[in-house]
Amino acid sequence: MLKKIIRKHPQQYYSPVGNYTHITKIPAELDTYQFSGQIGIASDGTIPSDFNDEVAQLFINIKTLLKSEGIEAENITKVNIWSVEPIDWDFFDQLWDDYFKEDYPSMTIAYVQALGLPEIKIEIDISAAK
Repeated sequence: MLKKIIRKHPQQYYSPVGNYTHITKIPAELDTYQFSGQIGIASDGTIPSDFNDEVAQLFINIKTLLKSEGIEAENITKVNIWSVEPIDWDFFDQLWDDYFKEDYPSMTIAYVQALGLPEIKIEIDISAAK
């Protein structure tokens, strides 16, 4: 029987301050995937100048990439978010919650001075197991 990824919060520990899980346990028999950081670049090679448009395109790109490997939201174990601008959490969480429902992965968020190209405002890298 194939084991499932386990997500949990330790007892007597603080509740998450966002939509994530404190602990994600990956059974040894699952294949693990490490995806390069993804950006909100459109298929024509342009990056939207509006931050929320870039975030929306980023989620489209992530879903497309993960689908190419048969990865579903439930398979995602860790997400790292790097942003050079303040994130509009109301907008971001709508996309996040729509994708993950309540099966949230572990997550780290960092505000940084710059990313790989000057026009990139946000980048997300993902780990998964299936």
